[in-house]
Amino acid sequence: MSEIKNIPLRAFHEEKSARFVPFAGWNMPVQYTSIIQEHIAVRERVGLFDVSHMGEVILTGSESVAFLNYLLTNDFFDLEVGASRYSMMCEPNGMVVDDLIVYRLDEEEFLICVNASNAEKDFAWMVQHSEGFDVNLEDQSRDWVLLAIQGPQSESFLNPIAAMDLSALERFHHQKAILAEVELWFSRTGYTGEDGFELFIPSEKAEVVATAIAERAEQQGLNDFYCGLGCRDSLRLEAGYPLYGHEISDVIDPITAGLGWTVKLGKSSDFLGKSALQKIKDEKPSRRVKFYKLNDRRIARQGESIWSGEDEIGEVLSGTHSPILQCAIGSAIVDSGRLGDPSMEVRLRGKSIGLTWVKPPVHLSK
Repeated sequence: MSEIKNIPLRAFHEEKSARFVPFAGWNMPVQYTSIIQEHIAVRERVGLFDVSHMGEVILTGSESVAFLNYLLTNDFFDLEVGASRYSMMCEPNGMVVDDLIVYRLDEEEFLICVNASNAEKDFAWMVQHSEGFDVNLEDQSRDWVLLAIQGPQSESFLNPIAAMDLSALERFHHQKAILAEVELWFSRTGYTGEDGFELFIPSEKAEVVATAIAERAEQQGLNDFYCGLGCRDSLRLEAGYPLYGHEISDVIDPITAGLGWTVKLGKSSDFLGKSALQKIKDEKPSRRVKFYKLNDRRIARQGESIWSGEDEIGEVLSGTHSPILQCAIGSAIVDSGRLGDPSMEVRLRGKSIGLTWVKPPVHLSK
């Protein structure tokens, strides 16, 4: 087994009373106070996540854009410097290698942020398919610390300590600026369904930045400011965001997952998985990924069956408790022809629990 890695700011989080668990090869903070308390803090105020386990790849070269358009499903020909874009990276059969965000740093320089569990696999895949393109790929995952400040008050929280006007930074845009005398990248993205920023910080300067952010939180009296993986998962499920290995995977393509908007079949260049994804779209997926809420607090976990009468019509992909709705929520993959069935349920420990499909954001479906 490979060694479990520690994020650079582990000691910082230990001081904040973090409880750690192994995740994607890393020791990661799962919670500080309670998952529900942290979840509500992000929905109502602001919270900090350390997501330094994510992978970062720097792409340079005269054919960088052409390479991205071949490698990924989205279209990057019109991506401006200072903007970023979400995309799928697919196998030739249309299934998902990973989902990721591409940041255009300069005309011929891009930062690609990938999932922690796939970082090594993704980099190898990129290198393998770069042959014939005038590009260079560098895995810089160990060079960056990534902190996410999320919540409706994230802008007002960060503005006094950031040497830029964050109100001018649009969603899915990024800019280099100073915080605590450290130059870093501010990006207005996130994984919670709330406004927020992700800070790409050089690893050797991370503690200085984290300390300045902690001092700001203390001044504001934010006792539930630090957030772990536990509420990150409940927040992203409420928002209806996919997680690799659940709503998308090497057996679930982006069209089946309801992420067809990331697949630009009409772009001028060919790309990996294009013909397979065109066929899936034309023939219509036999299954669909949908989000739901249960008429109960009991959570249906991944792999539980979805039933319509005595017919098994699908299975749960993700499940958790929604602190906002005060019930269990999740996602499932279901036979397309059965989505309109009048009643569906899961069966948990001998009890049948009714299920209702809801359109994300799930927490706004009251």
